[in-house]
Amino acid sequence: MRAEVTEAAETTAVEVVDLASTPLRELNQRLHDLAGGADGPRRWRILNPNGAHAVACGIDAEIEIEIQGHVGYYCAGMNKLATVRVHGNAGPGLAENITSGTVMVDGNASQSAGATGRGGLLVVHGDAAARCGISMKGVDIVVRGSVGHLSGFIAQTGRLVVCGDAGEALGDSIYEARIYVRGAVSELGADCVEKELRDEHRAELADLLLQAGIDDLDPSDFRRYGSARRLYNFHVDNAY
Repeated sequence: MRAEVTEAAETTAVEVVDLASTPLRELNQRLHDLAGGADGPRRWRILNPNGAHAVACGIDAEIEIEIQGHVGYYCAGMNKLATVRVHGNAGPGLAENITSGTVMVDGNASQSAGATGRGGLLVVHGDAAARCGISMKGVDIVVRGSVGHLSGFIAQTGRLVVCGDAGEALGDSIYEARIYVRGAVSELGADCVEKELRDEHRAELADLLLQAGIDDLDPSDFRRYGSARRLYNFHVDNAY
């Protein structure tokens, strides 16, 4: 009985790290040491990030991390398996090259959120700036607010859901990623067109919104955008 209680306590215990007194390099090294199922805390709370860069970057472990405050560049970059939640705003390159796991931000995200992401889920409950989801390669991104210009640029695969408005050049040079926008689109980028929103897309949207914790929006209110596939092959009119 005592062994079971001890095991349960280890599972639910939260490791608290205060970056006001602990070097960021030390924190990240401890998180990296958990790769491959190594023994260590499964739940973490990080205090006083104060805009530090690369917080919780390069994780390869199934752990949960709560960051209490704002973060700078590349927070949760290259994330694998972990669930990271930022109770604040995030700087450029949030969850860049994420491969799996979940990254959530309660506030706003700066430019290039989710860039080159290959898998997993990124959720921004505020706004995301320019180039959100550029060169997506399988990541799912849900933004409760609006996104800036060139979002979804050369997006290859994955889904970008924007519950607010989208800036200029949305989906410029897009490949096979799907973009859903509920609000206004300032301008579509090269080779990006509006497409029919069918039942399977509504079901897809409903699932993504549910995963993002957004339950007050109707998937039917969104519009779908994707590639017109005119840039896939050489055309003489494009020659100089």
